[in-house]
Amino acid sequence: MPAWEPGVAASCGWRAPPCSPPCLCIAPHSCTPSSSHQGNLTCRLPPRSFGFCRCVWVRIRGPSLPGEQVSLAAHESEGVAAQLGNSPEIDPRRPRCLLPESAQIPQISYASTAPDLSDNSRYDFFSRVVPSDTYQAQAMVDIVRALKWNYVSTVASEGSYGESGVEAFIQKSREDGGVCIAQSVKIPREPKAGEFDKIIRRLLETSNARAVIIFANEDDIRRVLEAARRANQTGHFFWMGSDSWGSKIAPVLHLEEVAEGAVTILPKRMSVRDRERIGQDSAYEQEGKVQFVIDAVYAMGHALHAMHRDLCPGRVGLCPRMDPVDGTQLLKYIRNVNFSGIAGNPVTFNENGDAPGRYDIYQYQLRNDSAEYKVIGSWTDHLHLRIERMHWPGSGQQLPRSICSLPCQPGERKKTVKGMPCCWHCEPCTGYQYQVDRYTCKTCPYDMRPTENRTGCRPIPIIKLEWDSPWAVLPLFLAVVGIAATLFVVITFVRYNDTPIVKASGRELSYVLLAGIFLCYATTFLMIAEPDLGTCSLRRIFLGLGMSISYAALLTKTNRIYRIFEQGKRSVSAPRFISPASQLAITFSLISLQLLGICVWFVVDPSHSVVDFQDQRTLDPRFARGVLKCDISDLSLICLLGYSMLLMVTCTVYAIKTRGVPETFNEAKPIGFTMYTTCIVWLAFIPIFFGTSQSADKLYIQTTTLTVSVSLSASVSLGMLYMPKVYIILFHPEQNVPKRKRSLKAVVTAATMSNKFTQKGNFRPNGEAKSELCENLEAPALATKQTYVTYTNHAI
Repeated sequence: MPAWEPGVAASCGWRAPPCSPPCLCIAPHSCTPSSSHQGNLTCRLPPRSFGFCRCVWVRIRGPSLPGEQVSLAAHESEGVAAQLGNSPEIDPRRPRCLLPESAQIPQISYASTAPDLSDNSRYDFFSRVVPSDTYQAQAMVDIVRALKWNYVSTVASEGSYGESGVEAFIQKSREDGGVCIAQSVKIPREPKAGEFDKIIRRLLETSNARAVIIFANEDDIRRVLEAARRANQTGHFFWMGSDSWGSKIAPVLHLEEVAEGAVTILPKRMSVRDRERIGQDSAYEQEGKVQFVIDAVYAMGHALHAMHRDLCPGRVGLCPRMDPVDGTQLLKYIRNVNFSGIAGNPVTFNENGDAPGRYDIYQYQLRNDSAEYKVIGSWTDHLHLRIERMHWPGSGQQLPRSICSLPCQPGERKKTVKGMPCCWHCEPCTGYQYQVDRYTCKTCPYDMRPTENRTGCRPIPIIKLEWDSPWAVLPLFLAVVGIAATLFVVITFVRYNDTPIVKASGRELSYVLLAGIFLCYATTFLMIAEPDLGTCSLRRIFLGLGMSISYAALLTKTNRIYRIFEQGKRSVSAPRFISPASQLAITFSLISLQLLGICVWFVVDPSHSVVDFQDQRTLDPRFARGVLKCDISDLSLICLLGYSMLLMVTCTVYAIKTRGVPETFNEAKPIGFTMYTTCIVWLAFIPIFFGTSQSADKLYIQTTTLTVSVSLSASVSLGMLYMPKVYIILFHPEQNVPKRKRSLKAVVTAATMSNKFTQKGNFRPNGEAKSELCENLEAPALATKQTYVTYTNHAI
């Protein structure tokens, strides 16, 4: 115990300043209390020491009476060294009595919690042993975050306590982040009828904000709960009350079900026993702030004792350095006190004069029809919350939700609502996007697609036309049958190489044409084989080469026939370059242009295989595929087949020009039918091939269409030009005999005259041409059914 003793009121033998009791004289140990007179204690001084015993007057300010002036005039503070706080009768957060700034008298409050009292620029001589509401707001924010609530509403009574408390809560929630305010409602000082029902309706506008923070007086708290019950919202809201609610019964009396689950906060305190200067028979019930009153008195005593020890060492009573007491010096000693308070907690002040924040956390629980405030944790600089001890209406120990937006699913990004970081819309990552983080979707690399939950990327499967694919069955069948038929024709022609029909067909060009037909069929296998450097190189070479060889040979044949008959109309001399060697030279010249173009292509753009991820890049990435193919674009394919098409069209033109030549003398008409059919095949190919460029099955459709078209072209040539000859060679050898030789003039003249009579027959009703020449020309034909004549067998 220090060398001073606190009393209730004292007069130390000298004229004290006017002061309404109770007052406290903190005196040196030599000044001892004696008898009481009208509520005052008189210090009885030792003999011959009158006038030397000086007391330090400290005013204790108690509850103010209704209508009492709360400010102190200058004469009231005369001779007062310090003042000890007040009781929160009207506004529990602000002191009932503040000394003027000019007085420079330190004050210690045991009840004032207003945050603005921490402002040293305004209240530099103010200290308090109760924590500031700033700590209370911080504790409430920590509780909200611990319960995983991020969307709450606030309700405040109009006035400094409610408004400042909510303001501190909002400020702390912004500083810490993660908590948003849905509604901030203020209760008027004089609410009108239906005002509280209106407040509940407003809170329900943001129904997801089920947690409601209340800084209000007891009466307002009760009326809010009653309004919630009238709105049939029992169990919807989860209340969090400030220290004005604390552990009081009055706000929740007969409203237990509505208040169930409410979390409240109260400065850590304890009842003081065996130290009360109250009669044993008194009906006095201890108020909760007695602990803080005692701590305030002892804080002042410790400060004065330390000041006396430093300024008056070894002196009994006050020395000149403490007479009068310098308020500025005393403030320094107050801010430096550090002792164990009546409740066992350390009593200290920070640089703003605030005591540490220490709170008990309660929850109002209903168990077995009995209601109680149960301690569920504490807050001292940081939160200690025992969530397992909490109980919620309807859900037991499961934490209720008070959130603005539900968490986004994997593969969804948050799009935050402007000005409300706790609220967002969940937008799925679309197309080929994947979720990078909570707020960002990013497109996968071109060769990848998002995973099923869109949290990453995975490689796109690579496909190619397989040998066992249904799309490959028809092309392979045609190719195998065609190659077998071509080899059969070649073997037949080689075996019967010297027979008249083989000779009449032009053996040299026939073998060239058969080689082209064989390459057309073989191209199918290259088109279906797995693309690589070798396969792609062979495709470039043989895809157009087979058709070029075929149509170059046919063009040479039709051109030869056309030139022979045109020349025969003008003279009896044979046209130039109709010998077999010349025909081969012309044919290979035409083929060499195709080969030259292919060589230039190889030099400009070497062949290679590529994986095309655009062909089958579907809207739904689940069906996306990479296509392994050769680097032959549609334009390159047109250029590759363009020359063959040119030869085909030119050959068709010559076939049309030689359509009038009787088939008795040559194979111009079979060639014409071949070219007409081939043109029809390729006219059907173009819209099918290029019309499916956007199809998901483009690879299969285009490959199948191309290979089938090439095979059909080869089949038409093989069937119309060679199968009739093979049929005669094998099954009618009697027709495969040489005929008499005639001169070129006779042949041309006969063909011309036959053509003229045939044209005249077109004007007859029955369409028949009757003439001696025609009968003479047709007679041998009727006898032998069909005669093949080649001009190499005639003497020219």
